[in-house]
Amino acid sequence: MQPLHASPLDKLRAYLETADLGDDGRLPSERELAETLDMGRTVLRKALAALQGEGVVWRHVGKGTFMGERPINSMSEINALVLRTNPTEVMAARLAFEPEIARLAAANATGAQINDLRACAQKCRGAPTWRQYEHHDNRLHRALGEATQNSLLLGLLDTMTTVRRAVTWGRRRDNPGRPPRDHHSFEQHDRIVEAVAARDGQAAADAMRTHLRTVEQNLRDSLGY
Repeated sequence: MQPLHASPLDKLRAYLETADLGDDGRLPSERELAETLDMGRTVLRKALAALQGEGVVWRHVGKGTFMGERPINSMSEINALVLRTNPTEVMAARLAFEPEIARLAAANATGAQINDLRACAQKCRGAPTWRQYEHHDNRLHRALGEATQNSLLLGLLDTMTTVRRAVTWGRRRDNPGRPPRDHHSFEQHDRIVEAVAARDGQAAADAMRTHLRTVEQNLRDSLGY
């Protein structure tokens, strides 16, 4: 239940944390969302603009508002990448790239960003569905990219995430339930985040590498590789 005096932005955040938006992450129309959250559309637009600035949502004129990072502009290029790659290549790219993202995050993360990482890890643990888990997991990995304070690296990470979701989305989550309480990622996420908080770049990189190798093995098992 939301606090009686929650701000419009807090109301919108709380809604997005539990909303089941479908695979494309599309939010309801502004009219529907304003009615659901009991706020005016002008106020709603301001809250959406604030979340868009944080990279939580993105907007496409004529199509609506979507959860997550904005896809790269040239869809022809991203589609070409998707057609040329496969889940094994995607994981190899992640293993080459994301440990260094974690290492740089340990060096450059602000206190607020470390708090955000901890919140993302906690939300992964509390996710009521696999879809919500995937959302918070994606948010945690992007938050690490933001913590590098390097916009080019963040852009590259977003591109990789877009390709990854196109290549592997829907192949691993046939179970309609929620992640088990002992899901491997929970503890692994905690190790990554606490290494970043301790400013231990090597430990952060090692923890990310361990995490991604587990993800890679589970993906291979699920796809019969």
